Amino acid sequence: MGIYSLIGLSVIIVLLLVVRFWPEKQTVVETVPEKAAALPSNPIGTAATIGQRQLQQDLTGSALGDEGGLLLLADGRGQAGKIAAKLAIDTCLDLYQECQGQDKPQYYFRKAFQAANHKILSVLEDGRGSTCLAAAIIQRGLLYYALVGNSRIALFRDGDLVPVTEGQTIDILAQHRYQQGRITKEQALKLLHERRLYNFVGQDGFHDIEFFSEPIELQPGDIVVILSDGVTETAPWRQIEDCLGQAASPQEKAQQIIALVEGSSREDKDNASVILYDTYDPAQMPVEKKQGRKKKRSNHLEKIKQRLSDSLCL
Repeated sequence: MGIYSLIGLSVIIVLLLVVRFWPEKQTVVETVPEKAAALPSNPIGTAATIGQRQLQQDLTGSALGDEGGLLLLADGRGQAGKIAAKLAIDTCLDLYQECQGQDKPQYYFRKAFQAANHKILSVLEDGRGSTCLAAAIIQRGLLYYALVGNSRIALFRDGDLVPVTEGQTIDILAQHRYQQGRITKEQALKLLHERRLYNFVGQDGFHDIEFFSEPIELQPGDIVVILSDGVTETAPWRQIEDCLGQAASPQEKAQQIIALVEGSSREDKDNASVILYDTYDPAQMPVEKKQGRKKKRSNHLEKIKQRLSDSLCL
């Protein structure tokens, strides 16, 4: 091997050694602190129990929008009550999108309830299945509501759960007729313990809907609640208020209310359901500010409280 070959081989070996042991360039990745991911905020909570019935015939439904949403609760009755409840919920949800019910709540309620009644009668023979139906629209800080049957729509504020609907049972009807002077006090008193329904969705004679007289202005921290009679006839009202007042998610609050029903010693428990909408937004109303904030009143809510007080004086 010639001298030049040796020199060339040496150069190659040196180059290989230089490449092998040359410090590698390290890529520095700059760690940018990530913003805390916003937890998905769902203001709606819902829960149910079958009670001691063989079939669950209560159903809830909801739809969320940019400035509120729709809450529905159907309490099925009769042999095909579950079918009637589902038909009512589906019809109301479909029409909510179609009619843009948030812009014309009373028009939406009237059309949706009538459509649900027609749908049930077209699918089921009259008398095989019917349902109570409660609906609430929360829109732009206002509460609109409508009811057929004996479920309860209520508003939780400042530790008090105030019913905003009365229900369509014989005892309530008797109170109204007494106040209108159509029956005597003695006749009304005889009917005060009669809780039988006189109106429901899924009958030829359906016509009455208990509407809001005027919308209720909501405040941060208010909770709109719809309860089936399986809850209101089993769980103590004060304990329901305690559940709603706890620092918990809307879903946890709903589950705690149903736990009251399941833990009750009452025999022959009915289906029980609750759906609620919690207006509290920690991004807009920090707890420390909320506590020091002067709470404004809703005149209409005060009128409802007075009406309830007057009805107890019968």
